[in-house]
Amino acid sequence: MMAMTPRPTMPPDALVLADMAEAALATIPESLRKHVAGVGISVEEMPDDETLEALGLESPWELTGLYHGTPIGQRSVSDISRSPDLIFLYRQPILLEWVETDVDLSDLVRNVVIHEIAHHFGFSDAEIEALES
Repeated sequence: MMAMTPRPTMPPDALVLADMAEAALATIPESLRKHVAGVGISVEEMPDDETLEALGLESPWELTGLYHGTPIGQRSVSDISRSPDLIFLYRQPILLEWVETDVDLSDLVRNVVIHEIAHHFGFSDAEIEALES
């Protein structure tokens, strides 16, 4: 019988979630991972009001992650300097989903990271949902 890892008694901090996100990136096949090199990961407590407004969301609890950048297919060699691509993970909404669903936290973080990487490759939410089905 395999011993189960006990569930943490304290919510993981931002550094733990960042480590989980980096571990998730390491599981991506090399053929895709090379296109993700240079994409940063930032763990924030909650999405800000400006982000929520831009996405048309009323509750900050609805957003666990966000890709901010220019998808690969929309880039041009004539692009002038642009901001670095970033994946934002929102710690409190992720932890709420973790508690509500009782899924493994590493799996949840991995799913959020993979979802946001799909946006980096130019997939829409609808296309990602169709692929996940």
